[in-house]
Amino acid sequence: MVTLSPPELIELITEILDDRKALDIVILDLKDRGAIVDYMIIASATSGRQVGALADTLSQSLKQRGILPVVEGMAQADWVLVDAGDVWVHIFKPDIRLFYNLEKMWSGAQVPSDLIVA
Repeated sequence: MVTLSPPELIELITEILDDRKALDIVILDLKDRGAIVDYMIIASATSGRQVGALADTLSQSLKQRGILPVVEGMAQADWVLVDAGDVWVHIFKPDIRLFYNLEKMWSGAQVPSDLIVA
């Protein structure tokens, strides 16, 4: 089994999301904020179908690398969580993302876009 460091995992995930046309990808660094995860990646998709497709592609890619993600929310596909251990990925339809506004909840944790490798 291949173990990826959090930065390698973030790079892999953001590349997959970007390649599959996810929108507004944001990375939150939560290491020093008392959260139960080190990083969150938040992205939008144009429809529930795309939310599900992004989550499925991401999950399959992680499994191919020996990472067994936990995926929640596929039945509705308005908001899907892919738990990849140190990194959680939230994929939203835009209206659902706006409603929950995780970026505001974790304000100040956003990684500057020039540090994103994707």
